[in-house]
Amino acid sequence: MPHDRPLPHPSLATCLGAEVMARLDALARFSADPDGLTRLYLTPAHAEAARQVAAWMEEAGMSVRLDAAATVVGRYEAATPGTPTLLLGSHIDTVRNAGRYDGNLGVVTAISAVKALHEAGERLPFAVEVLAFGDEEGVRFPVTLTGSRALAGLVRPDFLEARDRDGISLAQALRDFGCDPDGVAGLARDPASVLGYLEVHIEQGPVLEDAGLPVGIVTAIAGASRLVVTVEGRAGHAGTVPMALRRDALAAAAEMVLAIEAEANGTPDLVATVGQIEVPRGAVNVIPALTRFSLDLRSPSDAVRHAALARLDAAFGTIAARRGVTVSRQGSYDEPAASCAPGLMDALSDGIARLGLAPLRLASGAGHDGLALAGLCPIGMIFVRCAGGLSHSPAESVTEADVDVATRLLVDVLRHLGPESLRP
Repeated sequence: MPHDRPLPHPSLATCLGAEVMARLDALARFSADPDGLTRLYLTPAHAEAARQVAAWMEEAGMSVRLDAAATVVGRYEAATPGTPTLLLGSHIDTVRNAGRYDGNLGVVTAISAVKALHEAGERLPFAVEVLAFGDEEGVRFPVTLTGSRALAGLVRPDFLEARDRDGISLAQALRDFGCDPDGVAGLARDPASVLGYLEVHIEQGPVLEDAGLPVGIVTAIAGASRLVVTVEGRAGHAGTVPMALRRDALAAAAEMVLAIEAEANGTPDLVATVGQIEVPRGAVNVIPALTRFSLDLRSPSDAVRHAALARLDAAFGTIAARRGVTVSRQGSYDEPAASCAPGLMDALSDGIARLGLAPLRLASGAGHDGLALAGLCPIGMIFVRCAGGLSHSPAESVTEADVDVATRLLVDVLRHLGPESLRP
């Protein structure tokens, strides 16, 4: 049964946003970079942030533990112990030179929401667990979503052999952090024990700002393919080989990059990015013989993404044949799109309406832990407006007022959530 309770007194509701923002400022101090925010998975900065998050969870009335994948887990027991669990949270790792809200906002708002319930003496008909994942960004190791994949039973054994730039394996890094890598496989949850997963996150885009709204409801998380494309030609002297006789790997790669841009511009619901390009052993007076570039392809529709990739493969082959080079590609990441649960979207719509706001639904072009958890349980997301849609940047910015709305919305939805809201 939904459990209608009044919202906290307006003065308490106002304090929620201020509390969250102050804690985000405090969390940003845990960084490997004294002049910015860099907090990679299983580093000393991550350990400091995890200890602080654990302390806030305990203050909010939760029991706390660190699991084998270095996820901080805070549990707020149900009115009747032994009932299924609703998962809340996000991640506390960052990219290099990051903003302070991506990921961290979802963890801190969830803690403040549980704290509000605890201070009001309320227990829900389901348990709540707040999860602070440590590997959503995938910056340190060539794997990602380790914590959420573990809960969904999706961590392959070879994940633990992944190595960082210093040659340290993920398994060794977990041991150094105080975790047991042999216990990661045992973290898989029984789907019957989990009601769903709900996350608050900055939008990382401009839609809410353009609409003049503080929060929105995510409909789906885009699927993504990440590839490394290798183009091989033939080296030659920059002054002696005529243009018509060249097999220039870099020029061919440049044409392929433009083909990628044209494909994305011409395909609705598709975005594509070439974020890295390199010419190994390149020199100013040598025709490039080898070029590699990255490709990041995303869409809320897997069919759209796969069709676009097939067309790009054909375009690459045509360009390579015409220019006398060879092309190959290797996938480094492929994650299907994840649709949010209709019941959770409706519950968020109702909560936003109770706050006197217009409910706006939009897709997420960025990946989140929900991509992994969608294989375990229904998922839902609340987006929070961010200035200019900027993210993964020190310029990342949200307002206290918008954060307050998101936190009050989370409290309200927890109080009204019923079994019918948690259908897939």
